[in-house]
Amino acid sequence: MELKFQCILAFLSLASVASHAALPMENYWNSVLPNSPMPKAVKDLLHPVPEWLDDKSTTVGVTKGGVNVNTGQGKPGGTNVNVGNGVGVHTGGPGGGTNVGVGKGGVTVGAPTKKGKPVYVGVNPGPNPFLYKYAATETQLQDNPNVALFFLEKDLHLGKRMNLQFSKTTNEATFLPRQVADSMPFSSNKLPQILDKFSAKPGSDEAAVIEKTIKECEEKGIKGEEKFCATSLESMVDFSISKLGKDVVAVSTNAEEGKEEEYRIVGVKRAASKKPVVVCHRQEYAYAVFYCHKTDTTMAYKVTMVAADGSKAEAVAVCHQDTAAWNPKHLAFQVLKVKPGAVPVCHFLPDDHIVWVPKY
Repeated sequence: MELKFQCILAFLSLASVASHAALPMENYWNSVLPNSPMPKAVKDLLHPVPEWLDDKSTTVGVTKGGVNVNTGQGKPGGTNVNVGNGVGVHTGGPGGGTNVGVGKGGVTVGAPTKKGKPVYVGVNPGPNPFLYKYAATETQLQDNPNVALFFLEKDLHLGKRMNLQFSKTTNEATFLPRQVADSMPFSSNKLPQILDKFSAKPGSDEAAVIEKTIKECEEKGIKGEEKFCATSLESMVDFSISKLGKDVVAVSTNAEEGKEEEYRIVGVKRAASKKPVVVCHRQEYAYAVFYCHKTDTTMAYKVTMVAADGSKAEAVAVCHQDTAAWNPKHLAFQVLKVKPGAVPVCHFLPDDHIVWVPKY
């Protein structure tokens, strides 16, 4: 079911159209990781920071009715945003501005996407198959497109054929700058305040998604797992290098999405052996949040595959050597017909997840 996080999406849409200024998030990455290219999964979540973010005359108010932003003090070229039951945004001067509208149907940006469709945010309130405590029901086992992403480590070799469907989240939420993200409450004891900020009614699907993500972030990790939920790009970078050092590289899957294909493995490259990795999984939320965890028993691989039609996929796979502490009803065990701790379990990652690995 599609859910509309109207307030934050309008906020981010404005950020993308209001300024062509430098990107502080990208600058932070380059300053901390000058020798590590930014993967596509990260680039896709960046937006230019609006000029009014650093403007002392800017006021941002978040109320039960939505979000109100006023910049420019009424000067020509200023920006006005009013988010209530719907949203109207206009930036720029007369005749040259950009219009953003948010209504009951989702979020519509004046300029359509490359495919000619408006931008929508869809959120799936179901369980996350990439968390160790996740348990799949029979229905989820049958309908989950991530089923095919799980496999055994012994199958990771040249010439192996696999039927795969690489899917991407329909959540279009992007990173907030750290100073903005840090100002947003993100804890269960602040849930009423959070729901109020996002204009999400208690008991609604929107509220369920928000609560689920926050609770997953607050739960203790399993034995041997060090976890952290990053609410900004900067905090994700900081966590990863605190665990692995600055001599790291971030990688993500790059594959055609949407259709199931038979792929043949033509290349397998393993990350530095006997070293820990940090895997960051995209969460469903009103802005970009990643569930990051470090384990010493996880191996990362870059797998090159070719489909029957000649299309290529550069997929990132992780193999968990120790699954003894996982939920016995985890999707992986049900798909692969193995028991916790019996054999290494592997899975490919969707293209909006990120793996951090030490360099060789």
